[in-house]
Amino acid sequence: MSTLSEQTVLKRSIAATIVVGATGVLFGLLSGSVSIMFDGVFSAVDAAMTVLALGVTRLIPRQSNRFQMGFWHIEPMVLLFNAGLLASLSFYALINAVDSLLTGGRELAFDWAIAYAAVVVIICAVMFVYGRRANRTIGSEFLALDVRAWAMSGTITAALLVAFLTAATLKGTAYEHYTPYADPAILIVLTLCLIPLPIRTVYHALKEILLVAPAELDERVRQAAANAVARHGFSDFRTYVAKVGRSRTIEIYLIGAPDQTVGTLADFDVIRAEIGDEIGDPGPDRWLTIAFTGDARWAE
Repeated sequence: MSTLSEQTVLKRSIAATIVVGATGVLFGLLSGSVSIMFDGVFSAVDAAMTVLALGVTRLIPRQSNRFQMGFWHIEPMVLLFNAGLLASLSFYALINAVDSLLTGGRELAFDWAIAYAAVVVIICAVMFVYGRRANRTIGSEFLALDVRAWAMSGTITAALLVAFLTAATLKGTAYEHYTPYADPAILIVLTLCLIPLPIRTVYHALKEILLVAPAELDERVRQAAANAVARHGFSDFRTYVAKVGRSRTIEIYLIGAPDQTVGTLADFDVIRAEIGDEIGDPGPDRWLTIAFTGDARWAE
């Protein structure tokens, strides 16, 4: 994976998110809309978290005497913090929106609100297409999350645009007294749509932090180890796998009889190469350890 390309895309996403956030705060003040203000603050927080993610992508390839196992473990921690903060912000906004709805709503300037929504929809669409195309070759979880965020933001802002246009048409009609409720109602819908996105990210990040073995990787490693046992006459095997961020940590123990003769060190390396090729996905993010023992206790 090209870290440089990932960082370039993240930098551009950060710049676009800052523009959206600043625009949301400005237009929220001009229009008096809490839903637009929330959208701007949400984007500003998201931009700050993307800056943090960018720092992690620069840190991961580095070597350190203190962190000799690498910095991969930081990635799900950042994702958990990011998603948890956005989920908390959404829950807080939801509570405020319900309170505003129950206390009579608020008036807002629909022309500013409509202009904001139209501009942001265009920005979100451009960034979604750009990020999705870039991540086809990069394959970054950070970028995948960023692309989903742009898709969600664009979809919800498009819904905001439709809602603002609809509410604006009520002006001067018999239903004009409903217009103060439009903004808190829109914010309720906005937060309910946004909350599932960070909740899913929290779930996946927790699985990686807790070292839950991914089923597909576990099955692939077990099959490769079983094939090696059958080919080379070992009696049993043990496998241990984990996925933390973009890393895949794999430990395999091939167990034979105490008096079993396998060959030279070069023969052991040939077996390792066979297993590694069968597992696939070689590269700097795969940590593969293959050990040989005549005592199963060393594999437990």
